Amino acid sequence: MTDAAAPAAPAEAPELNVPKLDIGGPDFAALVAARLCHDFISPASAIVSGLDLLEDPSAQDMREDAMSLISSSARKLADLLQFTRVAFGASASAENFDSRELEKLAQGVFAHVRPTLDWAIPPSIMNKASARAILNIAQIAAAALPAGGKATLRAVVTEDRVAITADASGPRARLRPEILSGLKGEPLAEGLGGPWVQAAYLSALVRAAGGQIGVELGEDQVTLAAWVPA
Repeated sequence: MTDAAAPAAPAEAPELNVPKLDIGGPDFAALVAARLCHDFISPASAIVSGLDLLEDPSAQDMREDAMSLISSSARKLADLLQFTRVAFGASASAENFDSRELEKLAQGVFAHVRPTLDWAIPPSIMNKASARAILNIAQIAAAALPAGGKATLRAVVTEDRVAITADASGPRARLRPEILSGLKGEPLAEGLGGPWVQAAYLSALVRAAGGQIGVELGEDQVTLAAWVPA
């Protein structure tokens, strides 16, 4: 973990003009399910492929490779499942989360992508809305760095709000158009539904909590910022 001294208050990116987005319908739920299936199918299929190699009498010389594939894929699948349980709200019984536990979840996702995560959030207790926002912002920041780089995640807890920023820096840092649409609460017009639905979900949960979200794009730089009531 990075130095636990409280960071300076994050600068707020320009607020997005967000209309109310209905996330209670079956179409939205189907898109969320499709997104999660997409995340899980790759490591699950790799595990099956590894098991097939172990069972193939003609591929016994690849046994070590098969075990390595099964091990790494199982770890990725477990990391994604634990992350998703909190990020998408299935961990409904918990109302507060330790930021150190959130770091483990976020680092688990970054362990399987090109960019690295600099977790600059001091030990603190986060409510459910801020915990979900932090994790979703972290994953969107990772997706903004397809060629690698570093995402620095900060959060400052005050008496009345939690201010969150993610600075994603790296070559060709960008946000897909459908992610920008989702953050604005706009319907999916074109592009991939998976990236859009996560951004739309993030926007809706922040707004439902009474907070705000913003984004700023620069050369090789993407900044996401949000605040939610503490």
